Amino acid sequence: MSAQLLVIGGGLAGAEAAWQAAEHGLQVTLAEMRPHTQNGAHQTDRLAELVCSNSLGSSLPDRASGMLLAELRRLGSLLVRCAEQARVPAGGALAVDRAAFAQQVSEQIERHPRICIERREVEEFPPGWVVCATGPLTSPALAQALGELTGEAYMYFFDAIAPIVDADSLDRHIVFRGSRFARGERMDGDYLNCPLAAEEYAVFVDALQRAERVPLRSFERDVREGVRAGLGDFFEGCLPIEVMAERGTQSLAFGPLRPIGLRDPRTGRRPHAVVQLRQEDRAGTMYNLVGFQTNLVWSEQQRVFRLIPGLGSARFLRYGQMHRNTFVNAPAVLLPTLQLRARPEILLAGQLTGVEGYLGNIATGMLAGRNAARLARGDAGFELPAETMLGALVRHVTTADRRRFQPMKANLGLLPTPGPAAPKARKERAALLAHRAMHAVDGFMGDWDSRQCA
Repeated sequence: MSAQLLVIGGGLAGAEAAWQAAEHGLQVTLAEMRPHTQNGAHQTDRLAELVCSNSLGSSLPDRASGMLLAELRRLGSLLVRCAEQARVPAGGALAVDRAAFAQQVSEQIERHPRICIERREVEEFPPGWVVCATGPLTSPALAQALGELTGEAYMYFFDAIAPIVDADSLDRHIVFRGSRFARGERMDGDYLNCPLAAEEYAVFVDALQRAERVPLRSFERDVREGVRAGLGDFFEGCLPIEVMAERGTQSLAFGPLRPIGLRDPRTGRRPHAVVQLRQEDRAGTMYNLVGFQTNLVWSEQQRVFRLIPGLGSARFLRYGQMHRNTFVNAPAVLLPTLQLRARPEILLAGQLTGVEGYLGNIATGMLAGRNAARLARGDAGFELPAETMLGALVRHVTTADRRRFQPMKANLGLLPTPGPAAPKARKERAALLAHRAMHAVDGFMGDWDSRQCA
């Protein structure tokens, strides 16, 4: 009889882990508490439901996320395959129709002969092999069980999601199509742009800085004893737009609203700032306000964001919101195979490990699922080469300074330096790193492809 594995959590990491483990011989029970227990962020009971954004990041081969995407594709990721089937136009980024993506993943998992989905909350870790991929909103009971098991205090930060508006409510006399960098995009660009003159920008920023915010609930306040100094309330990679605005009047114009590479067709000049909108669905009926993660109350989102030229009559299909994220101090509690040091038959995957970004979640889910299958049959767990983006990311989160550990997204700085003879120009250097990474993946494939299917 095949070994048994419990995967806790049906998000990106959990779905990928369940699939990989089942494909490599394990009988998998995937426990997902939705819809019986909701978490305040998700809206459906589908597996792999995307919440924060519909973009999985750049697919360009000389970008960190593009490198990780290429590795996942080569290593046989189910979720990457589903994402590419549900793709919507986003230039050099891999963006998906959220509903189509979640539906495809759910159907693939439900049809797998070695996966059984159970809709229930897991409150403690049972004996045997387990992959815990419960993500940023791990239930209080399981978070307590994991805290007791590791002996480490949790750290918290807040993820914020951006509003989505109805495409038909945009003022097309003002909004224009175009992209800052038109690599791999349609001729007129894949993004819609709302241009702001200097005066309009000043009015918008002033209103944003003064707008009312949703008070944090007591369990979300990052003041509990044991939180490491210097972390701060928000993760730098997902700051609410109002928090960025507090850092200086022009901070947004040099950040998510930078107008570089864009010209307003009405004037022929570059605007002072630009709010970009990214297509959310295949039909092009919904658009996401790029970089506009927010914790403003809903009435204030309407008032303030309608000050943006082109959004004066915007209909909001989803308002922005903010939620707690939970992760362990991975260098202190995890092995490079993603096993818990305190109990090696339990593996962690996804944001619990301290990785950031959708692709990072998928990647660690893949690694945890594969390693669970290998370890259950007595083989050593995989550790990918450090020259690969996945290997470098896992190596970082499991070996970083535990005193100052913070979540990490895939980035080129994690990779080993290519040597003094490497080109200095960023593009050529990134191309070299990408080539080296795929060469390392190809050299690893013989072991990775080994199977033990019942």
